[in-house]
Amino acid sequence: MIVYITATAAAADDDVVMKPMPKVPQPPQQQQQQQQAARRGCRSAVVTGLLAGVLLFRAALLAVEAGASLCPSSATGCLDWRAGLGRWLYGGGDAMEEFMKEWRSYSHREATLLDPVVVEAAPDSLDALMAEMGAMLASYDRLDMEAVAIKMMAMLLKMDRKVKSSRVRALFNRHLASLGIPKSVHCLTLRLAEEFAVNSAARSPVPPPEDAPRLADASRLHVALVTDNVLAAAVAVASAARSAADPSRLVFHVVTDKKSYVPMHSWFALHPASPAVVEVRGLHQFDWRDAAAVASVMRTVDEVQRSSLEYHHRRCDDGSAERERRRIEASKPSTFSLLNYLKIHLPEFFPELGRVMLLDDDVVVRKDLTALWEQDLDGNVIGTVGAHEGGGVCIDRTFGDHLNFSDPALSGVHSSQCAWSWGVNIVDLDAWRRTNVTETYQFWLQKNRESGFRLWEMASLPPALLAFDGRVQAVEPLWHLQGLGWRVPDPELVNFSAVLHFSGPRKPWLEVAFPELRQLWLAHLNASDSFLQGCGVVEWQ
Repeated sequence: MIVYITATAAAADDDVVMKPMPKVPQPPQQQQQQQQAARRGCRSAVVTGLLAGVLLFRAALLAVEAGASLCPSSATGCLDWRAGLGRWLYGGGDAMEEFMKEWRSYSHREATLLDPVVVEAAPDSLDALMAEMGAMLASYDRLDMEAVAIKMMAMLLKMDRKVKSSRVRALFNRHLASLGIPKSVHCLTLRLAEEFAVNSAARSPVPPPEDAPRLADASRLHVALVTDNVLAAAVAVASAARSAADPSRLVFHVVTDKKSYVPMHSWFALHPASPAVVEVRGLHQFDWRDAAAVASVMRTVDEVQRSSLEYHHRRCDDGSAERERRRIEASKPSTFSLLNYLKIHLPEFFPELGRVMLLDDDVVVRKDLTALWEQDLDGNVIGTVGAHEGGGVCIDRTFGDHLNFSDPALSGVHSSQCAWSWGVNIVDLDAWRRTNVTETYQFWLQKNRESGFRLWEMASLPPALLAFDGRVQAVEPLWHLQGLGWRVPDPELVNFSAVLHFSGPRKPWLEVAFPELRQLWLAHLNASDSFLQGCGVVEWQ
């Protein structure tokens, strides 16, 4: 249906008003110009009335964008909802009724609106739309309401796409910000490496020789960190020592790679956690006399390297967008970090220990860990939050959130099982040595690679869920509050929790971290330290 608005009625009204007045004869050309001007003025008033409400209409659109769940899933459904809102905003009237009929009619023609040519040709702003309508009024005697409806809907859809595109770009930029190493952290690493070369104190043994016997003392609380992040390890150790009822019982075992060993050693040599003991060892410093242990570790290293190579170069059938998504996902430091996968070799790392607490480096300890150390694992290998809770309710995610159960290789596993995560774990190494957990982990790593990564996207946790299945003991939720890199939890929950885990992209050493949570992390750094000040680590405070 095409609706036209003319100025005939308006001109007739003008004649009625002018009857009592004496009329002065005018030339025909001048009368024609006045009639055309009257028509343009009438049509301009009508179009202005239509477009004036677009301001309120766009405000409602932005409200919908802020709460997208209010709209139906399809684009036309959302536009139809907005059309109803527009009718309420604009009010009634014959012309408006006809306009809204055209709007509803074309709002369901998704193919027309989704045509890139139509959308790209739409005005970029209300001013541009007004200008186009003005040009139409100047060129034609009649206004095509169908064209007005299409232009307005195309303009709104174009605005929608711009908003969504801006959000995607913001998320992408935030993702990139979460991947990079801040200049302050890079500076600190270089400064510590330089200090190791010129300062004999930075090269002093860690721990001192007199504390070496405590490294295998079963009466101590042994805490393991497998990390290459000096600053994060410093906070994790400092917070645990500060929160301990008896810090002298704590023994920290920091395992790092060769490139990070020098700055890591330098930091803890110059910043001892006394009376706690800290040991720093690089992967290149482990002297395994057991050939089987060496072979097992090298198998994992080889499998991770092969998986990394194939994951980067595999063929994607989902198009360029899927390839780009995988490329971005693969850029996360944790995805291919060898240290993350080598957690599965804790029994080989610590052959003289029977039990160890495993902490991730992005944690802050706020309560004494003794009760966690004394946790009864009931014959299981690992104790962790999220494994299960009373009533069969999962605290965290399920296996189905991590694994692709459409693959028949996982047919013997239940997708509804409660999943757990690294971060804070108590491990019985003696019980571990009596199982085939490590071999099972390696089996699933290889299986996933050979399946073309159909079982899960490359990560270190999914194979651990399968390897430890049936050997996990649930511990109280207060021991592990995770996700602080994704959200800001309730303050009462923060105060209640013993360990805060900054899992997620907004790590506390990054500028994209939540400011209120970053302060909880920065509180365990010495603001007067010359290394931290010189590299600008503590200037955020």
